[in-house]
Amino acid sequence: MVSGTVLIAGSLTLGLLLEWCILKFVTAQRLLAEVNARSSHETPTPTVGGIVIWVLVTAYLVHLSPTMPRLALGFAGACGLVALAGLWDDLRPLSTRLRFSIQLMAAAGLVVVVWPEPDVLFAVVLVIAVVWFTNLFNFMDGIDGIAAAQCLVFCLATLLLTGGAPGWSGEVLWVVVGATLAFLIFNWPPAKIFMGDVGSGFLGMLIAGLILHLWVTDTLPLTTSLILLAGFWFDATYTLCVRIATRQSFTQAHRSHLYQRLADRKGHTWTTTAFIAFALIWTVPLAWLSMRYPSWQLEILGLTLVPYLMLCRTFKAGELVED
Repeated sequence: MVSGTVLIAGSLTLGLLLEWCILKFVTAQRLLAEVNARSSHETPTPTVGGIVIWVLVTAYLVHLSPTMPRLALGFAGACGLVALAGLWDDLRPLSTRLRFSIQLMAAAGLVVVVWPEPDVLFAVVLVIAVVWFTNLFNFMDGIDGIAAAQCLVFCLATLLLTGGAPGWSGEVLWVVVGATLAFLIFNWPPAKIFMGDVGSGFLGMLIAGLILHLWVTDTLPLTTSLILLAGFWFDATYTLCVRIATRQSFTQAHRSHLYQRLADRKGHTWTTTAFIAFALIWTVPLAWLSMRYPSWQLEILGLTLVPYLMLCRTFKAGELVED
């Protein structure tokens, strides 16, 4: 087993080098994220920086495959399929139907790998949940630094709460931390490069799979993972529900998420920093409490969501607001 220090140092060093190379390449090739209705940036910006995270994590999964072929190759294949679809979408937009079909196939494969013999109905619920989490990670990757920062908070908190997440999942989490930190250095406001769908799709599918694996192996309760990621999934889910309730097209690009409303008022740096700080002082301690007092997990989850609900209502997340 490789130590966490070696894994994070190696993936961070390689990540910085590869990210610099990708930045130079996509800039020269003019592979830019153009400004559109959903954009929070004002000028075209290099994208597909998430390729580095995909490559480094996949390389380590392949390294692990001789000792655990089913899990390592299953994760690499399912997450890689979503990453490939995301890369294609970054370069030449895919239809919603095709992208969703690919995500369904990848999620089904991932669920089978993590949970070999689930009840059929339960498996369907898990597949839908994995697809939803993959997409919400993409929805929340809308301002500089926020998606990578949330990923880092979740991974580091998981490692802390589980004593290093024993086994292969802990090693993968350390690699994700190093690779994502390398990307964040280039993506911190004002971003030099964006993650792209290749990165957000890969990380969304990967984290969803790790959440299931940690739950199945009794390493980290599902409720604790939901608490750690509350800022992400609640914002996306609340906004979608409001848009559906007010008869807006939920497939249409928009900028009405809570984090987008905050960024419009306070800027990218303030908003991303606030999300990190709130996670550290609110969700991480409550996640620890949920593990310390397992019989109170649902109540603690409800408590976690209270300030997010208040903020969503205050800033009218998902609602049509006149400029």
